[in-house]
Amino acid sequence: IAIFIFLIWFIVQIKDILLMLFISIILMSALNPGVDRLERWGLPRSLAIAIAYIALWLVLGSVIAGIVPPLVEQTGRLVRLLPTAINRVEFFNAHQQQIGEQLLTRIGSLPENLLKLSLGVFSNFLNVLTTLVITFYLLLERQHLNKYLAILLAGESPARASRLVNEIERRLGSWVRGELILMLAVGVLTYFGLTLLGLDIALPLAILAGVLEIVPNIGPIVSAVPAVLIGLIIHPLLGLSTAALYLLVQFMENNFLVPKIMQRAVGVNPLVSILALMIGFRLAGPAGAILAIPTILVVQTIGVEFFSLRHLESLSS
Repeated sequence: IAIFIFLIWFIVQIKDILLMLFISIILMSALNPGVDRLERWGLPRSLAIAIAYIALWLVLGSVIAGIVPPLVEQTGRLVRLLPTAINRVEFFNAHQQQIGEQLLTRIGSLPENLLKLSLGVFSNFLNVLTTLVITFYLLLERQHLNKYLAILLAGESPARASRLVNEIERRLGSWVRGELILMLAVGVLTYFGLTLLGLDIALPLAILAGVLEIVPNIGPIVSAVPAVLIGLIIHPLLGLSTAALYLLVQFMENNFLVPKIMQRAVGVNPLVSILALMIGFRLAGPAGAILAIPTILVVQTIGVEFFSLRHLESLSS
């Protein structure tokens, strides 16, 4: 019992490191098919990984360069809209002095908060850099992972270890690629829908909808709330139209996009997804919620593999 308690304590202490390692494994699973293809074309594996990294950064850089200017402009409009929205709320008028005092307190603590924010950004940058370095070495050593797993699981055959690693990689890679497609599709549909409705702050709201798409079941609801509220503040009919738009996007996603893109890759029961999200958020915050589904995929794959082996052993005996 003492050893078990110590192991639990140890895992809690290094949970941030384990999260980085798991994220690195997910990234490795997503990038490895492309790296393998480049390697089959005759490139050294290290060069193939470098090209994959450069391509990834070029794509991200191009997207950011194209989105940031209009995003800044429309976010500025959103900020300018907020005072008008607040003045229309009777609660604010009734508690204006109290809220003003709270705002002054917040402004007074701004230097301290900026210092904390700067330290947080630097820490997150180091975490991202560390994750990318770990991913690089995982990709470099990918061909040996099967052997390492066979050694770790004493008594297991290399062939079975290879099958398990390949299946985990396939499902995690499919999940990453599927989520990216869903995030893009939901973001684009939301952007065009809000633009057609006449909201000139469609881009930040659409990006929010796309990003929160990674959190199944709950994310779309959370992303709809600010858009609907802003629509209601401008005009009640616009608020209702915005709510209808988000319902339509969610309907299209659940009935057309998810079955085509994610069903074979994930196939996780919605109730299990929600429970996993709650547990993940409780244990590791937003990162835990995002990683809940890939964790379920890994556990499910390992469970199926071991159950099938036990079933075969029982039949043979």
